[in-house]
Amino acid sequence: MSIDNSLSLNVQETGTIASPAIVQYTHSHLKFRLGRHLTLLPTRQILEVITVPAASVTPMPNMPPAMLGLINRRSQVMWVTDLALLLGIPVAYPNSQQYNLVLLQVNQVLLGLRVQEIDNILNLPHQEVCPPPAHVPAGLVPFLRGCYVKENDVLLVLNAEAILHAPALKAA
Repeated sequence: MSIDNSLSLNVQETGTIASPAIVQYTHSHLKFRLGRHLTLLPTRQILEVITVPAASVTPMPNMPPAMLGLINRRSQVMWVTDLALLLGIPVAYPNSQQYNLVLLQVNQVLLGLRVQEIDNILNLPHQEVCPPPAHVPAGLVPFLRGCYVKENDVLLVLNAEAILHAPALKAA
């Protein structure tokens, strides 16, 4: 049995089993639902995805409505925000007793994002990112890197840095 060196696996460098040519041109994204929008966040900026009881988030007085409160996760205290409220997207949550949280980290800043429904992880070619379509609400556009069109779905790629600089987070 011979091994084809042109398709050698690159496990140590990337943590995945893929050829170096494929790894170089794809990016991993967490896919989740936010209202009627399918959205993506780069997994390199995500620490963890968890479901927690709503009671584990401690509300803080005089905070904007999007700020749900504080949570202690693995001895780190972080703010939790309702991403839909923060971005001005109408959402109805089926279960308000539990929160689906995406724990985001950009540089040294940690933030928990409550999302409606977590779907899966997608590996997508970065060269296929295109501008958002015209039907995307104007208030959402500053928080986007672009979009992917995949199997007749428009997947909005969120910009984590822009979310961390949202006006409602400045008060927190």
